[in-house]
Amino acid sequence: MRAIVHSRYGSPDVLETRELPTPEPRAGEVLVRVRAASINAADYRLMRADPWLVRLENGLFAPKKWPVLGSDFAGEVAAVGDCVADFQVGDRVFGDAFRDGRGTFAEHVRVGVGSLARMPEGLSFDEAAALPLAGTTALQALRDGSAVRPGERVLIHGAGGGVGGFAVQLAKAYGAHVTAVCSAKSASRLVGADVILDYAREDFATDPEGFDVIVVVNGRRSPSTYKRALRAGGRLVVVGGTNRQIFEGLLLAPLVFLFSGKRARTLHLDSARQAADLRELAEHVRTGALRVCLDRRFRFEDTIEAMRYVERGHLSGKVVLQLGSAA
Repeated sequence: MRAIVHSRYGSPDVLETRELPTPEPRAGEVLVRVRAASINAADYRLMRADPWLVRLENGLFAPKKWPVLGSDFAGEVAAVGDCVADFQVGDRVFGDAFRDGRGTFAEHVRVGVGSLARMPEGLSFDEAAALPLAGTTALQALRDGSAVRPGERVLIHGAGGGVGGFAVQLAKAYGAHVTAVCSAKSASRLVGADVILDYAREDFATDPEGFDVIVVVNGRRSPSTYKRALRAGGRLVVVGGTNRQIFEGLLLAPLVFLFSGKRARTLHLDSARQAADLRELAEHVRTGALRVCLDRRFRFEDTIEAMRYVERGHLSGKVVLQLGSAA
């Protein structure tokens, strides 16, 4: 099978197409013929070993654990291993292969049954591949990280990308009043927000009503700014962003929020819930509460160009690689 491999760390130029053996599914696993795979920030962070601590798990001088990038996928079951009862050959599925060793930038990927679910009706492979990581991150941030309740005022900072776009829609589905902060480019494709703020021209911190929940997907504001923007008893959840933002969320925010009556936390994804979360996302799609916004599609052969495009940032939706008939 063809796969996109990197044998050293660096820019997208380190990526190359190679022929690798097609894996065989073991007990409790399925082999998926990948039709589409989406690109996440985790992919280019692993590619560049940024932050540097990535090397401690993936290989100090060269990538060993994850030589093939990609975790999101959508495709068809090509083979099933022993003890698999819920899936059969030909089923259209989507999922996240992170805990299975990643590797979805390839024509086939082997995953455990806890890493996938049946594709929602009405979605293309491209759209389904855009859902797993971004969708489950948004879901856990709102449902578990902040426990959003109907009528609450929720701010999504960095609403233009995949996680932010899904978070806006899910917060609305939970009955919240949603303010989205994003670029002017992204605003035209945003779904579900009650208020949209252009971060280059408007400051959410001046809102006199404040917010019950702030979900930070991307943004360069200090923890103290978020604390001031929260109402009494408010909750801040940091789910991504730059290295500085991630470390501030982990180390500085808990200190800034100490004794304030407000709560700050950095989201840690619970992979044990993955299959159930994928099914919940599929149900939101079925009811019309969740729509998938794609920024751009690339052919599998253009993965290097696609990675460069994603690294430039300011996306208005997910970026997807197409394989086989999906292209």
